[in-house]
Amino acid sequence: MTTIHVGCQLNYVVHSPSIFLLNCAVSQNSHQRVRAESLEILPFQPVEECEVGPLGNRVVRLNAPPGELQIRYSASVDLNSETVDSNDVLESSYEHLPGDILSYLNPSRYCESDKLYRFANGEFGHLVPGYSRVTAVCNWTFEHLAYVPGSTNSSTTACDVLLQRAGVCRDYAHVAISLCRALGIPARYVSGYAVNLYPPDFHGFMEAYLDGRWFLFDATRLAPVGGLVRIGTGRDAADVAFATIRGEVGCKEVGVWANDTNPMDQRLSPDNVQTGVSSA
Repeated sequence: MTTIHVGCQLNYVVHSPSIFLLNCAVSQNSHQRVRAESLEILPFQPVEECEVGPLGNRVVRLNAPPGELQIRYSASVDLNSETVDSNDVLESSYEHLPGDILSYLNPSRYCESDKLYRFANGEFGHLVPGYSRVTAVCNWTFEHLAYVPGSTNSSTTACDVLLQRAGVCRDYAHVAISLCRALGIPARYVSGYAVNLYPPDFHGFMEAYLDGRWFLFDATRLAPVGGLVRIGTGRDAADVAFATIRGEVGCKEVGVWANDTNPMDQRLSPDNVQTGVSSA
């Protein structure tokens, strides 16, 4: 078990009465136990915690009047991920997929897998199905895209990224998700806090459904999947934006941290691809 301390500080200038939906509180499941957490709103505003979507992502809603607004969240989290030898992980056949998994084969807002069927099967269709084929998809994404902050925006899709060959973590995840879905592998987006990520920020991973469970992958190779503290899970980044705001608001600063209490843990090496990590 690994204990990780995570958190964020979000500073805004609110120009008109606004509604914030914040998706920065960590998820709670059998692999991720929250020891302690706190949420501070300055100046104080009452908040409402909601479970949103079929996966019950934790969202905090608050109404903010005009003026300065500071949001600070922190948590100590025990991770107890399942790990297996990745060589033993196969793909799940379509006829045996559970009903609640089937939707993760469909195209979504940012992941146009239906447009990439021919390309994906030409590039990866000949590979042995399983964990190694998803790894090959992520390796291809890493090798053919340039990580360029500011190169994409909220309207950029996986196909856009493939054309311009540049993006950030969410774009790498969208491309890998789209290619997996085109191959018949259910895939979805995961937002979280990431240990050893530089510069520190909210990070986008992907999960592929293999051998009856979800496995984590990071196509950017910027952070180890064993050090991911899950915030939210969805079809793509549209389902798990860390802040959705209705109103006239300016963002002054976003600070994020994720610190491991055992920095020598080998599971926290981005180069560890022989271990399949499942935390869903």
